Amino acid sequence: MATVIVGAGIIGTSTAYYLSQSETLPSDIHLIESSPELFASASGYAAGFVARDWFSPASASLGRLSFKLHRSLAKEHDGYNRWGYSPSTATSLAETVGDGEEEDWMGAGASRVKAAKKIAENDDTKPVWLAPKHGRPDIIDKGDGTAQVDPYKLCQFLLSECKDRGVKLYHPAKAMNVTRDANGALASIHVQSTRSTEEYDVPCTHLVLAAGAWTRQVFETLFPTSKLKLPVTSLAGHSLLLRSQHWPPRSTSLTEAVGDVSSHTRPRCHALFTSENINPSASYSPELFSRLPSGHIYIAGLNGHYPLPSLPTERRIDPHAIETLKRTADRLLGEGEFEVEREALCWRPTTDRGTPIVGPARRGKEEQKGVWIASGHGPWGISLSLGTGLVVSEMVEGRRLSAEVDKLSL
Repeated sequence: MATVIVGAGIIGTSTAYYLSQSETLPSDIHLIESSPELFASASGYAAGFVARDWFSPASASLGRLSFKLHRSLAKEHDGYNRWGYSPSTATSLAETVGDGEEEDWMGAGASRVKAAKKIAENDDTKPVWLAPKHGRPDIIDKGDGTAQVDPYKLCQFLLSECKDRGVKLYHPAKAMNVTRDANGALASIHVQSTRSTEEYDVPCTHLVLAAGAWTRQVFETLFPTSKLKLPVTSLAGHSLLLRSQHWPPRSTSLTEAVGDVSSHTRPRCHALFTSENINPSASYSPELFSRLPSGHIYIAGLNGHYPLPSLPTERRIDPHAIETLKRTADRLLGEGEFEVEREALCWRPTTDRGTPIVGPARRGKEEQKGVWIASGHGPWGISLSLGTGLVVSEMVEGRRLSAEVDKLSL
């Protein structure tokens, strides 16, 4: 069995990671990534917020599985020090917690907390980096069902593990076309390097498309005559990576946080959701996430339909969006209380229905045999990544699925 995965972001590497663990069938695994820079879009620049129960019924089983896998992977491989896995208290400074019925809250410009199931009892928990003028926020989750990771470092870990197990990475390279045998089964995929004149015919009996916001374009390139259309679009989001003099807490130095400290004595990360007026007629829903052991604070929530470039490295950051985020940071953290270390823009794959596509490339009588789609995760790509990777690997191998994903098919 030869499996080719187009897209070496968080979904693609998660799929390769679990496929490479399999003892069921011998498999050659190939990853293809066209971006000159690895993890150059949402896989490297997303918030890294992980939740267990913040999902609609269609995604609920996958959400629970993925949260469990994030926790167990971190425990097994020292995720705290290697990719910043930490339980995170989720809080809200605005009356934006809904009943969880709206799937596409991000596309509507609303807050992620619309997906929260309930508010926990308030206590004395308050982010130490939140400016003193702000009152105590409402507690959504005390950290039992929410966590934080650095997505870029998690991707690096997954890819490193894959390579150690023999997974081959073609980077930067583009999947050009597929070849089928006389029986219509996948046989190979033609790959062209974008850095040299090298070309490869890679054996391929199973194909997974996990190219994020570019998944639809990849499908149309490989299957130009197919009547099957993938409803994957994109939504762009700007972000800032900050460093505050108040984080980590002064009682715990960054050196101590990096070291071998018991999880019971570490400071807890916080996720903060609120609302912000841009002008008298417009507003948005900022999200802030503190990270350990790096000591960073990530702020985002300003989303828009910026044109999708051919490659994520061709991004053009909107200075007006960055200034809006900085004003929000001034209000919430205090003017002069932080430094900006990174300005970023990334594209997340979305669907009109607000849930990801996880399943075979099949709708009704239209089908591309041997092809699976794993895309459209919107703002939940990091959270749902490990569960998606495991389930797709099980689909490829024909095994019983670890989560119910019937409603996530095309």
